[in-house]
Amino acid sequence: MIDTQKIREYFPAIQAGRVVTNNAASTQAPVQLLDLLEKLVVQYDNVHRGQSRSSLLTTTEFESSYDTIAQFVGAASRNNIILYRNATEAINSVMYSLMTEFKDGDNVVTTFMEHNSNYVPWYGLCEEILPKFGIRVECRIAKFDKETGALDLNHLNSLVDRRTKIVCCAGASNFLGTINPIKKIKEIADSSGYLHPNGDKRSYLLIDGAQLVPNAYVNVSELGVDFFAWSFHKMLAPFGVGALYAREDLLLKMRPFLYGGDMIAEGMVSRGKVDYNSLPWKFTAGTPNILGTILSAQSLRLLMDFSLNPGTQNYFMADKELATPDIKKAMDNIEFHEKTLIGEALNILGDMPSLNIFGPKNPESRTSLVAFTHKDNSPFKIAEELSKLGVESRAGCHCATLAHHYYELNPPASCRLSFYVYNDIEDVRKACFAINP
Repeated sequence: MIDTQKIREYFPAIQAGRVVTNNAASTQAPVQLLDLLEKLVVQYDNVHRGQSRSSLLTTTEFESSYDTIAQFVGAASRNNIILYRNATEAINSVMYSLMTEFKDGDNVVTTFMEHNSNYVPWYGLCEEILPKFGIRVECRIAKFDKETGALDLNHLNSLVDRRTKIVCCAGASNFLGTINPIKKIKEIADSSGYLHPNGDKRSYLLIDGAQLVPNAYVNVSELGVDFFAWSFHKMLAPFGVGALYAREDLLLKMRPFLYGGDMIAEGMVSRGKVDYNSLPWKFTAGTPNILGTILSAQSLRLLMDFSLNPGTQNYFMADKELATPDIKKAMDNIEFHEKTLIGEALNILGDMPSLNIFGPKNPESRTSLVAFTHKDNSPFKIAEELSKLGVESRAGCHCATLAHHYYELNPPASCRLSFYVYNDIEDVRKACFAINP
């Protein structure tokens, strides 16, 4: 396992005695990023908007951050990476950019295990936006097995046909913990035969990777997906930055989500014609979250250092390309660490007959979160009692509202524990044994 004792000393929240087990919502920030922020503000200036030394230095660090992010997920270049405020906005950008391509009779396929961010935009498109223009597009929802938490691939396959423009699926569920078989889902999407304006004859595939990228090795080029979204506040960075990976050929032809500012080619606005900027800036309207972008990229480098050799600084703030074998080893180490933690949690909670645990029972099939209900106590009561004992959990629907209704839970809520690299076995035991069996 990862040497958490070396890692924990860098996190003020952990040093303060907090037992943080709500990491699937957001992780804590380490001192290295806080110190970096102080250093950056000394030279801070806007990017792409000045000739001063400060502006040029900030622009260089900002642009190189895109390279780091692209390398971390195995993208071909920075041209594939578009940054937004969060994964939710990234998914919305795909919906709005593709909106004018939908034809009457098309459909979108998603699943009952989705975060609201990967269902509500498509619901809005099909039920609220396109009907205003007389275009009928159906939103179809694939089932999952209530016992195992596994996505029903046969049902998904039955929903995908020659009119399925896009399949939208979670890489991992933030409620069930289920890790979905992306390559099998891609095979289903690829076989649809849907004809796109650019000549592609298959359904596009969008993966919500918000629960996958922080916890496992992801290489978008190997997966062959069209769109992949995730957030950095679930992997040590501060709030305010989410990413969208997309195939470059799609980005070149897609309409921008936001218009104005930096997404316009220099000087190329006239009464009758507007030319857009080159990638990735074509999709970056207005002044971006400059400091957040730099910190997010450095959080990836720091995460690698933490998981490869805690206490050393090999990648953080280093002007070097991320090596793919090191990325894989780092994320494999994190995955092994987390599966050990969630395995212990499942063992302890599984011995409590009053609990109903959702999702896969095998830690190898899930990420490092576990959601449950109690036959006598509400999830909110459990979370409140845990807080009194110094354990920070989360109660609610976790924005996986469809899945909670799928189980006919009343209220549509569960209590969830989720762990990350700075958690250790003692955190898991304290959290689980604090629950009234």
